[in-house]
Amino acid sequence: MIIVGAKGFAKEVLEIVHQNNELEGLAFFDDVNHDIPDLLFRKFPILKNEDEVREHFMKFGNNYTIGIGGPLLRKKMYDKFVKLSGNLNTIISKFSEIGSYGVEIGEGCNILSGAILANSVKLGKANIIYYNAIITHDVSTGDFVEISPGAKLLGRCAVGDFSSIGSSAVILPDVKVGRNVIVGAGAIVTKDLPDNCVAVGNPAKIISTNND
Repeated sequence: MIIVGAKGFAKEVLEIVHQNNELEGLAFFDDVNHDIPDLLFRKFPILKNEDEVREHFMKFGNNYTIGIGGPLLRKKMYDKFVKLSGNLNTIISKFSEIGSYGVEIGEGCNILSGAILANSVKLGKANIIYYNAIITHDVSTGDFVEISPGAKLLGRCAVGDFSSIGSSAVILPDVKVGRNVIVGAGAIVTKDLPDNCVAVGNPAKIISTNND
């Protein structure tokens, strides 16, 4: 398997892969940073161009997961690896809690330790569900959504593609968060939020447009 990225969030994903005993043939990919070594933690190869990725896929299979935070950057890496014929893998910590009924987890999600997903939760493609995030019944998220540590998504709320929910933020029941929205840390979202905005505070208020 290849973890896309070799800094920050990639190290969080590495821990899940370690917990799941899936280290055989593991490598990282980083073609942007020039200050990284050839081996991460003196053990795992860091691939630095697409030719090296192709060689690794030929030797170990074409599985990969995205170890980079940020919805739009994750989409960019997804598009790159589609062209390389990669097979996007979901990585779930064994220390998370996943409901037994009606849970749908899209390909490429990263679910970290302490995260809780209730029954009838639907996650889109390549979401990040960070430490101790709580997603309760009948919640849905779009593709490339980031749920930060300790955030809470409550019954029947929905979060659109490419949106990011800040640490310890709360989305109240039945609230709809649009596409490409940033919800600030600790915000309490009590009303629907339109696409392409930044909202902060309690109750959350829109403070700017998210031009990304």
